[in-house]
Amino acid sequence: MAKRKAENTSISDVLKDFIQTNKLEKGLDKVDVKKAWHEVMGTAISKYTTNILLERDVLYVSLSSSVLREELSYGKDKIIKLLNEELGKKLINKLVLR
Repeated sequence: MAKRKAENTSISDVLKDFIQTNKLEKGLDKVDVKKAWHEVMGTAISKYTTNILLERDVLYVSLSSSVLREELSYGKDKIIKLLNEELGKKLINKLVLR
């Protein structure tokens, strides 16, 4: 049985410890990236987004509109910056639009 670390521990500290101990950060980052994409890009672009996948530091985004894909390709650096700011850490180094 696990020992108690302290009498008073906040729930956020316990959850952070649990996530680190069980190596769940990568999975949670993938969920957070999808949420951040929809928050940053808005509903208009989210309608044309079919799939979002984070592999290592590369974000793969599948779009159903070739015109939108071309338009977004001109602002990849800005999109990466906005997404990393929304996430609060630098997770994305490259954006691939499919």
